[in-house]
Amino acid sequence: MIDAALSQMAGQLNEHLRRRFQVDEDLAVLSNLHEQNGGLVPLVANKLVLFLAGVERDSVAHRAGTGQNLGLSPGQLLMPAPVYLNLLVMCAANFSGTSYPEALKFLSGAIAFFQSHPVLDQHNTPGLDKRLERLVLNIENLSSSEMHSLWGIHSGRYLPSVLYRVRMISVDGQHIDTREPLVRELDARGLSS
Repeated sequence: MIDAALSQMAGQLNEHLRRRFQVDEDLAVLSNLHEQNGGLVPLVANKLVLFLAGVERDSVAHRAGTGQNLGLSPGQLLMPAPVYLNLLVMCAANFSGTSYPEALKFLSGAIAFFQSHPVLDQHNTPGLDKRLERLVLNIENLSSSEMHSLWGIHSGRYLPSVLYRVRMISVDGQHIDTREPLVRELDARGLSS
């Protein structure tokens, strides 16, 4: 489901940037910045790169209950409760040399798009994966030391960028956790039989 959320964000951003800057090519890609061997991923040159900078459990939203009833009979089949995640998604402008002004222009375009579309849901994003109810995007402020640490992990060099916290991603294991026996009848003492 994480892949669906980030793919949708990149797709929506590309549609917006193509219209705004009247270009045919994708300006935003969903990718790592570097290959496992440390080399630059070729398709990220002169692009806005969206990548997953972190995943965290949503500890703000309180979720009641420990399981979901599948609806067959009360208490019969239980599934573990889904985990709600926040995704930290970086949008970095990977442009070099004389293309630096383009980096700033496209990064500004991305910020403007996500500011005007802070919620992606089934109503305003027709292609949104049916497993995703909505994606709520907020800019995440980083201190200088946090930014230094984050870029140290991802490449060692800063790129013009903005970090978004994407809320309300739920991952459901889709498996039955327990099967609870039904109470068939009570005897006179209140014990089930």
